[in-house]
Amino acid sequence: MAEFEIAVADWDRDLDAIRMVRETVFIREQKVDPAIEWDDQETSAAHFLVRLEGEPVATGRLTSKGKIGRMAVLPAFRGRGLGLRLLEAICNYARSRGLHHVFLHAQCHAQDFYAKSGFQPVGGEFEEADIPHIKMERSFD
Repeated sequence: MAEFEIAVADWDRDLDAIRMVRETVFIREQKVDPAIEWDDQETSAAHFLVRLEGEPVATGRLTSKGKIGRMAVLPAFRGRGLGLRLLEAICNYARSRGLHHVFLHAQCHAQDFYAKSGFQPVGGEFEEADIPHIKMERSFD
């Protein structure tokens, strides 16, 4: 089986690849309004791309405040542990940048996925992009 490459992306150079993954997953699959998918954190966040044989298959980002978000894996590549590897890569990057804690807004159906990487729920459910979410946090030792 071919190896996946997980790397920090360059927003300007990799925008088309990031856009393709996020639009496929969030806008087309999950029906998120395009007006709220793209925000003022894009250019300042650290973006990550997962590629298989050079083709983008997943993405995620980390803001300067330690928020992980926009985690998306193309449907054909789910169920292979790729999302967990991407999440760990983002957490390792955060730790290497001196962050002691990260957080995210997990879609409620994905809460167990994030819990596998040590994230704990904080507070109750809330709606974001018309999808039930829960805030989750992880501290680094």
